[in-house]
Amino acid sequence: MTAQILDGRVMARQIIADCHAAAVALEEAGRPAPTIAVVRVGEDPPSVRYAEQIHKVFTRAACGFRLAALPETAREIDLEKTLLGLSQDASVNGILLQLPLPPGFDRGRAFAAIEPAKDVDGVTPANAGRLFLDRGRYFIPNTPLGGLELLRRYGIGVAGKHAVVVGRSEIVGRPMAILLLRENATVTICHSHTADLAALTRQAEVLVLGTGRPGLISSDMVRPGAVVLDFGINVVADKVVGDVDFASVSTVASAITPVPGGTGPMTNAMLLTNTLQAAEWQGTT
Repeated sequence: MTAQILDGRVMARQIIADCHAAAVALEEAGRPAPTIAVVRVGEDPPSVRYAEQIHKVFTRAACGFRLAALPETAREIDLEKTLLGLSQDASVNGILLQLPLPPGFDRGRAFAAIEPAKDVDGVTPANAGRLFLDRGRYFIPNTPLGGLELLRRYGIGVAGKHAVVVGRSEIVGRPMAILLLRENATVTICHSHTADLAALTRQAEVLVLGTGRPGLISSDMVRPGAVVLDFGINVVADKVVGDVDFASVSTVASAITPVPGGTGPMTNAMLLTNTLQAAEWQGTT
């Protein structure tokens, strides 16, 4: 068996094109371009590269981009004031706080300074709670939302299937489990204290990885015909790899996301989509 490659680059281009058309229509109607503000403390190289990627995506979609880069010497109060200021700035529709923060920073305190209506990555307690309860307006973290959208665009349904999510982070594993439950999958969550991980992953019809452990999942841990979503981003010998041993697992799975080029591009596309949605909800579109 050779797995179908779930190409996030192709699907992300389609989403960006749709968002570009929507932004152009707004401009022609005399309305402001939906705008995101990316906030960073320090110059962590992966964070710098990620901000550059976001800038390119938003530029391609004719949307606005602002970068608030605080120095490594910034204090928590400086970050809080920046986030509060952007939350009150009517020209900004979405706010993304880049992680990791420097040692000593309380990211929970930082998240609390973001206006939930502009929290386009779904990190505030208000948005997380609304996602859990499925009530009112809320934003879903872009990474799991992008993975689910990728499945939808490839026509892969999860209703009635057993999904196993390996990883329980608040921005990938846990929200992905909730999304799968909402799609009527039966969900098992595994983590670092799970006994006999392989016994559970072999049961998965949909296997989701988000651990940050390169090559954690080998072909003998995957059920033949499973759909594999790999959210892992790991740098090994100057190469970006996922949590899955792609070469071996792709001979067992029915469909799989590559790393890079799978779930990653979808994350930025969903950030763009959420920012457009934020602008609409804020009444600026």
